[in-house]
Amino acid sequence: MKKYIFVTGGVCSSLGKGVAAASLGSLLERRGLHVRLAKIDPYINVDAGTMSPYQHGEVYVTDDGAETDLDLGNYARFTSAPLGRENSITTGQVYQEVIQREREGRFLGRTVQVIPHITDEIKRRIYLVGEAPNVDVTIIEIGGTVGDIESIPFLEAARQFIHDIGKKNVLFVHVTLVPSVVGGELKTKPTQHSVKELLEIGIQPDVLLCRAPRPLTDDERKKISLFTNVEEAAVISAYDVPTTIYEIPLVFHRQRLDEIAIEKLSLECGPADLSVWRSVVDTYERAQRTVKIAIVGKYIELHDSYKSINEALFHGGIANGVRIEIVKIDSERVDKEEDLDGLFGGINGILIPGGFGTRGIKGMVRAASYARLNRIPCFGICLGMQIMVIEYARSVLELADANSTEFAPTCQSPVISLLEEQVDVKNYGGTMRLGKSNTVLEEGTMIREAYQAAVIEERHRHRYEVSNRFRPLLVEKGLIVSGTTADSALVESIQWRDHPWGIGVQFHPEFKSKPFEPHPLFTSFVRASLAHAG
Repeated sequence: MKKYIFVTGGVCSSLGKGVAAASLGSLLERRGLHVRLAKIDPYINVDAGTMSPYQHGEVYVTDDGAETDLDLGNYARFTSAPLGRENSITTGQVYQEVIQREREGRFLGRTVQVIPHITDEIKRRIYLVGEAPNVDVTIIEIGGTVGDIESIPFLEAARQFIHDIGKKNVLFVHVTLVPSVVGGELKTKPTQHSVKELLEIGIQPDVLLCRAPRPLTDDERKKISLFTNVEEAAVISAYDVPTTIYEIPLVFHRQRLDEIAIEKLSLECGPADLSVWRSVVDTYERAQRTVKIAIVGKYIELHDSYKSINEALFHGGIANGVRIEIVKIDSERVDKEEDLDGLFGGINGILIPGGFGTRGIKGMVRAASYARLNRIPCFGICLGMQIMVIEYARSVLELADANSTEFAPTCQSPVISLLEEQVDVKNYGGTMRLGKSNTVLEEGTMIREAYQAAVIEERHRHRYEVSNRFRPLLVEKGLIVSGTTADSALVESIQWRDHPWGIGVQFHPEFKSKPFEPHPLFTSFVRASLAHAG
């Protein structure tokens, strides 16, 4: 019988349920088990594709082109579990499917209700995630907080698993908050109330992951155990680690989280091999040098807006044995700043990330120009590559009005323009160029040297491309087109000539980077930035 672990959250959001689920998944994988993970988001949006980064953080894209919650990025970085469209479940998807069936008359005239029709659809999608014969455990993270009205159908569906497949095959892990008050005392009352709300739904948690600024004492764990009816050994201290989030699997393992899950689910597996996590943490702790990377973006106020990029830079640092200091610079500030030497003083590398809309574009162009002229390593991703092309067209080709039709629809020199099939698109959800595709890399280029491969496979999320109308002129004036689609129809990567490291890519390499498998482009970029630091 397959096993299912549900991860819920209480007290407040942003407690780290995604990292907790991913860490547990990694621990089980390191014991030889085959794991799948899924994220349930209670919002009515069908997917995260049309949501603002300020609202939701970054959109993580899978190989099959699904636009998903950023927690799938955590799953990808911590585990080897494959991820696709089925691993992201939303209220919008569930209701859309049920309503469509009702319109087709597939319920044979019955009244369609939350129970059983909505909960049945939720369960169907959960079962689908781990349906492969070799899957041992499916971990399902239920977004939001216990007590939220929109989460109730998902929690009810999770409760029904107990009756559908038996309690011995289902484990409930509840992530909760143990806040610190004046004087440093940790208060357990919020956790007690959170578990009480879960009990009212009919779910008794098997494990508590207690988020706190410091490790819980034995007395604090005993108190929580007494008031929540959770075994003391299963009250896990999920304290703030002083190093990196990649120490969390080690923290959980030391408290026997994986052993508890294995015992309660009657799983058979080997001992945990956590050498890769120890190596990552040891490398971070031993690092003597720090590389300062400026991210010049539009959404820097929210840390999660560039979550995968931040983590991929960290991975590049691990590969080079250095620490990464990320300096967030609002592109609108770059536009207004007179003293760019002061603004970029001490910066070893500049990264220009993706984004949508006209705000902050002038500042990004100025940042690209500063990096090119001052020979600072520069990495443009998606919109960032387009910015590098626009800057080059204005400065080197002397096309003063060079722009993208996204920002200036009537400009005379649209060096970036819509894909032909995108011109008449009216619906914005899921209609971009999405998911994995091949890129052919030119010999003798920096990007081919970084990948050590002639053909690569990366994920995309964009509508606009380098215009083939201006491509010959750009190449004639020295811009290197270092990668294209297999048929050479579209530009996939560019390189600044006679520059230490100036690479732009139309795809999103950050989505494929892991701490123990750093992405080659981020490894190369950090290495070049380290060389620039001297």
